[in-house]
Amino acid sequence: MSLNGSSFLILANTGTPESPVYEAVGSQRDASVDETTEVIDYSNKEGRARRVGPGRYSSTVSLDALYVPDDEAYAALKAAMRNGTTVLIAREESDVVVETATAVVASLSETFPDQAEATVSASFEIDGEWEAVGS
Repeated sequence: MSLNGSSFLILANTGTPESPVYEAVGSQRDASVDETTEVIDYSNKEGRARRVGPGRYSSTVSLDALYVPDDEAYAALKAAMRNGTTVLIAREESDVVVETATAVVASLSETFPDQAEATVSASFEIDGEWEAVGS
């Protein structure tokens, strides 16, 4: 892959469900995206070879040392985690959004080292699929 990395922008709804207002609550480079397809085995006793087909698709995004710009943004991210509300993830390449996805905040970890900066790590489970922007 010849990409020079991607940036991920996390947006939380700070409005209401009826009138959503999405605001950036975090960003990250050096993230990991895992996409998987479960395998359905439809083999039978009449043949020795295993027969498989595609099953359920899923995607997870993990962000280590997530950049959160201020306390209000972190409070919105924590509220999404605790209230079970979804966030919007935008994937950028060369400062252009190429795809987005709705996600559940699956984990949110805070680290408070002595005499150093606090860091936040998070993982997100994608609800549905990634949607290409502009296609």
